[in-house]
Amino acid sequence: MNIYTLNVGQGQFVVVTGETEAFIVDTYLPMNPSQDVEYVKAALTEVLRDKNLIGLMITGFDADHFNEVGLRVVLNKYRPDWLMYPKYFKNTISADRCFDVIEDFAFAKSIKRYSVCLKSNPNRFYNKISDEFKFEILSPHADDMTSSNNCSLVCKVTERSTQATYMVTGDTECDRWDSIVEYFADSLECDVLAAPHHGSKHGITEEAIALMCPVHVIVSAGVDNQFGHPSRESVRLFEEYADAWISTNEGDGQSLLTEANGLVVETSEF
Repeated sequence: MNIYTLNVGQGQFVVVTGETEAFIVDTYLPMNPSQDVEYVKAALTEVLRDKNLIGLMITGFDADHFNEVGLRVVLNKYRPDWLMYPKYFKNTISADRCFDVIEDFAFAKSIKRYSVCLKSNPNRFYNKISDEFKFEILSPHADDMTSSNNCSLVCKVTERSTQATYMVTGDTECDRWDSIVEYFADSLECDVLAAPHHGSKHGITEEAIALMCPVHVIVSAGVDNQFGHPSRESVRLFEEYADAWISTNEGDGQSLLTEANGLVVETSEF
């Protein structure tokens, strides 16, 4: 499993590839400068060469995850088979525009849509939508729909051939992690963790990350971002419970390639 966390500033755009299949997590692209869009297009061309883009996961409906420009790039060129997103809908102009794009795309090509919410959708295992990956949903849950952040899609991805695991987390916050620990403690261990909420101090609890015990934590955050992500509180937990943590906002910003094969995890600048 290769995980490409692209340097897109204060947002998230991730591509996960196996031997022949790939899927994307979130589509944030900064509107300015325009070269950022060209950079992402070039990165996708390289990463997805000889890969079948099977799906697109949207972790939440804020513009730093669900972004019209990035969505158009993905749908118009790569035409995934399915789209997955949390059932909770945050009514924003940005989200409305994105769903308009999806509706337009649906006219050109049939796309399967999975609007997930545990309890209302009792099947949290999506094992038939990919030949190479298995998807286990841990959030959102009907009992905890308190905010858009806490309704973020949390999904443990497992590569079938290597058993390497990647935890997709969105903007999930601490009180939601308390519930996830209560419901799914036995499912939390993972090789690679996408730092929840861009490394916010509100994004992870000690109990949750202790159960995850990730080898690498990958933070997607903007250089000199106004929120101070990743926070000192989160970094302390990353350093205590993971072998390493790496952020896209180091230096002038960097894209990251994380390679996991079920035995070792390596992360380098991409």
